Amino acid sequence: MKRFLIYTTKILIVTALIAVVLDGLYTKVFLQSKNRGKIENVFNSEPQRYDVVILGSSRANNHFVSMMFEDKGLKTFNYGMSGGHLFEASLMLKLMIERKYTIKNVILEADLNLSNDKESEGVSAKFLPFIHNSEVIKNHFASQENFKELYYIPFYRYIKYDAKIGFRETYKIVTNQTTNALDNLGFYPLKKYKNGNMKNNIVNLNPLPHNKYYEEIKSICKANNINFIVVMTPMCENVVGMDYFDKVKKGYPEIHNYENVVVENKYFSSCGHMTDIGAKMFTARILKDFFKK
Repeated sequence: MKRFLIYTTKILIVTALIAVVLDGLYTKVFLQSKNRGKIENVFNSEPQRYDVVILGSSRANNHFVSMMFEDKGLKTFNYGMSGGHLFEASLMLKLMIERKYTIKNVILEADLNLSNDKESEGVSAKFLPFIHNSEVIKNHFASQENFKELYYIPFYRYIKYDAKIGFRETYKIVTNQTTNALDNLGFYPLKKYKNGNMKNNIVNLNPLPHNKYYEEIKSICKANNINFIVVMTPMCENVVGMDYFDKVKKGYPEIHNYENVVVENKYFSSCGHMTDIGAKMFTARILKDFFKK
């Protein structure tokens, strides 16, 4: 029995040491990454100056044409993240402030994402390689149920989210493989597809009366003298339950409602995402209304 306990203890010690070493190696790889995605690009960057920073979900990523802002002399980047919630948008802005970014205007897409204050695991996982290297990332995740496991158990986060930050991703970083996430100044244009989902039902969707992460973004902008512009972006004409946007306006009167600026189905790739042409129409309206001078 004594030998068994000694043997088991040795295995546990060796396993723990391997986990510590692998954790360090993986983290070191991510600390060198700049061209795989928006999160590591910000984390590993020097202080930047922007006239316009765009935040939100795919409905920001696909709807705000960064180059049109640049054509007006406004240094801009679209940090919208497909699948992201306000949890990640808030953390992205916090990370920029931690990295000493100077930002004049933040445009936040806040509409459907106001209905929850949960993290999007697939997106939030991409912040986790840096959890020991950033106080804002650590503190942002501190309220999550699995924070202790993620923070204190070596290599746990890389195993749990292997599909996002595991071996395959580290290999692609090491071999200097890029993605299109940073192309077009962060804007991702969509095309019109014959089989695009042109039906959407949001009848049961309701905005939270007090979305924690929306309020965080609002407070960060105020504290850093950033002009805060919040908009609801368009949806196609087939949507059922469009009174959702009226509910948002009632609960958050400072949010500008642009859901009906573009409505025809021909300008949509799917019911919640405009094509490149639709995005240009929408962006032109935003520029006219907020950046005319």
